[in-house]
Amino acid sequence: MNKKTKLRIALASATLVVAAATGTALASGGSSSGSDSGSERPSTAQNKQGGQDKQQTPAVVEADGANLFPHSLDFDAPSKSFYVGSLKHGTVSTVGTDGKVRTFIDDPQIVSAQAVNIDRERSRVLVSNVDYGTADRSRKDAPFKVAGVGSYDLATGKQNWCVDLTALTLDGKQHLISDVTVAPDGTAYAVDELTPTVFRIDPEGNASVFLRDDLLQGTLDIPDFLDDVGMAAVEYVAGDQLIIAMADGSLVRVPVQHPEDAQKVRLSTPLASPTAGMRLLADGSITAVSSGLLTGKPARIQHVTPADGWKTATVTVTDTVTDPVTSDVTEGPGGTTYALSGGLADLLAGKPNDGFTLTPVRTG
Repeated sequence: MNKKTKLRIALASATLVVAAATGTALASGGSSSGSDSGSERPSTAQNKQGGQDKQQTPAVVEADGANLFPHSLDFDAPSKSFYVGSLKHGTVSTVGTDGKVRTFIDDPQIVSAQAVNIDRERSRVLVSNVDYGTADRSRKDAPFKVAGVGSYDLATGKQNWCVDLTALTLDGKQHLISDVTVAPDGTAYAVDELTPTVFRIDPEGNASVFLRDDLLQGTLDIPDFLDDVGMAAVEYVAGDQLIIAMADGSLVRVPVQHPEDAQKVRLSTPLASPTAGMRLLADGSITAVSSGLLTGKPARIQHVTPADGWKTATVTVTDTVTDPVTSDVTEGPGGTTYALSGGLADLLAGKPNDGFTLTPVRTG
């Protein structure tokens, strides 16, 4: 069975799993609204109680970006805007807390925009370039043959550079740059979900292979779609280290100065699988989201508290999101955390949708 046939089967399977879990949510062409989270979310309006103002509850953001299908997002505090990539159009859009979506980057070199990382220190947006075979610009007969990262001016959206990472491997394999993180010196690190490769890209766009290690080889199989799915997300953390989330629920610690010393983090319990996205919190801990795409169960929000310089960590579940196909978490206004439900199941099934949802979640 070829990959294209597998993809079609997987799309139908994913839709059936999620539809069974969410009732008519998919049939109506989008995520459910105010009840996306597993915990009750009160109204966002401030209420008077006993003469005192109750604290304002973060709002669920129902974004109006039809058929964008974002997989990842980041938040820019000064502009109070979320930035989301489109797997369908290859664009990057800004999203206000009012749900209004505006196209910000439209670079024909980007087939599908997956990871989005705002580097305000250098006034740029980093975007990973991927190809599931379902985008407007896809090579439908050759999915997962695109792997790159682009840098764009945060003020104008103009391209600074866009690097093709497959030119460094020339291995003919499938690739998927699932996430990008930035070190304090401006070096970007990009992880490949389909090969055990981490790329390093300097601020000028010069790329190299940073690490290739069997420890990063994927072990998660998505039936009738992809085999050996590996690195799903990455964060640069204190101690000059990368923390890489594997799709199977494990974490790997990579010392930047000695990447050959990479090792698994000893977790109190594995993250739920498949792990999809992470957010580094102010205290140095991490919030991670695990998708329920394969099970149809609510996505899990988990808090990862490190010890011993990330040699060990404790994992606790802090919240859930009813939409199983929730794929990323990011900062929100006022120190909140938001989870993204971008309609991935609809995209994979070839169905349209009318927008996506950002749901405030608890991190501790």
